[in-house]
Amino acid sequence: MLFEINNLSKVYAGRKVLDIPELRLEKGKVYGLLGPNGSGKTTLLEILSFLLPPTTGEIVYGSRKVDFSEGFLQGLRREVVMVEQQPILFTTSVYKNVEFGLGVRGVPKERRKRIIYEVLDLVGMREFAEASAHKLSGGETQRVAIARALACSPKVILLDEPTSNVDIENQIAIEGILRDINIQKGIFVIFATHNTIQATKLSDHIVFLFNGRPASSVYENIFSGLISTDDNGKKYCSIHDKLKIAVRTNKTGYVKISVNPIMIKVLPARDARAGDHRLLGRVMQLIDEGDHVRALIDVGIPFSALLSQREYKHAPVMAGESVALFCPPESIEVV
Repeated sequence: MLFEINNLSKVYAGRKVLDIPELRLEKGKVYGLLGPNGSGKTTLLEILSFLLPPTTGEIVYGSRKVDFSEGFLQGLRREVVMVEQQPILFTTSVYKNVEFGLGVRGVPKERRKRIIYEVLDLVGMREFAEASAHKLSGGETQRVAIARALACSPKVILLDEPTSNVDIENQIAIEGILRDINIQKGIFVIFATHNTIQATKLSDHIVFLFNGRPASSVYENIFSGLISTDDNGKKYCSIHDKLKIAVRTNKTGYVKISVNPIMIKVLPARDARAGDHRLLGRVMQLIDEGDHVRALIDVGIPFSALLSQREYKHAPVMAGESVALFCPPESIEVV
């Protein structure tokens, strides 16, 4: 194992934002970290990158129990780097931004040059070497920040929502970079994302956080919304203007809901009857997971449904097909 976490918590102003009894992360893998806003994803990344100490608990990195003292952490921070959601670049050239960490480490100038162009090639930004960093787009800035991290030859790279503020072209590029640095260089990667499809596509394993705790994948359909009541007294959670889900709750105002993917029924759109618990969408991806087939469905937001192999063989759906999701009331939890 690369990371072993035991009884870890983080408390801010009396509020427990992380509560992780146990978590194991294997060497050489890619992990996707999923969860709604406020679930503790960024805090966990900051603790794993040794930038933030936990309030309680134990972390073992490699075979060493981590002591969150500056003297102990200096060596670990050479191996473990984090790229923030909105990285800040110096107002100099791209080349000098990537060079900074190498200079601090005393790497000879000629060797620096070789490393800089190697990592800029890896992220597809070599032609921007002399460009002003502050004039780059959001996606280009993210790629330079990744290059700057890679220049220091880390064993671990952690990324907080690396594609959240970028266009589709840079999103595709960054996804390719994450795969390449893991496969070509054997670097352990863990990245936080809201994008279930992206996490499924890129990750060897997925960690779900919900209210600061690791959650079973039954909680992966987690959304925030506003409770409203129609003229007939029926309650709905409005996720956005065009999507509302019927719920049974006494709660009002803004809430989080989770929808158990195992309990969702996927029907061909033509066979579905109208109803409060029906959502129309299109199948984006099908993934064979042994006992189940995972269907990733766009209903205005990504939705995940787990079909047993028997269900799937009885009524198979195809990628690109229009379908209806039936979410029975017992599949929905409001918190």
